[in-house]
Amino acid sequence: MGAYYDEVEIEDMVWDEEKRVYHYPCPCGDRFEISKKQLKNYEDIATCPSCSLIIRVVYDPLDFEDEPSDDEEEGASAGEGSEESEDESEEETFEDALEHLTISDEKPQAIAVAA
Repeated sequence: MGAYYDEVEIEDMVWDEEKRVYHYPCPCGDRFEISKKQLKNYEDIATCPSCSLIIRVVYDPLDFEDEPSDDEEEGASAGEGSEESEDESEEETFEDALEHLTISDEKPQAIAVAA
C-alpha cells in the first residue's frame, strides 16, 4: 500500500456508537473511519469517505480478539438470557457428538501424497 497520511493510536480515536466506527478528523473536513470488525480482522487502515487519504491505526489486535461482531452485539442486547441458552445448546451439541462417536479397531493407514 502507498504512504499513509499519518499513524494514529486507537486511544486518540473516538468511538461513534451510532455509526459503530472509530473516527479521527481528516484534513479535508470529514473523518477517517474504521470498524471494530476491521480491527478484529487485523485491518489497520482507516479511510476517509470524502478523499483519498488513509491513516494507519496503531492498536493491539489482542484487544479486539474477543470483541463480538456488530451482529452479535445487537442480538445480545435484544435478548437477555440468551447466554444461558447458548451454554446449554453447546453442552447438548457436545453430548450429541459423544453419542455418535464411534471408535474403530482398524489401524490407520498411510496415504501417499505426491510432492
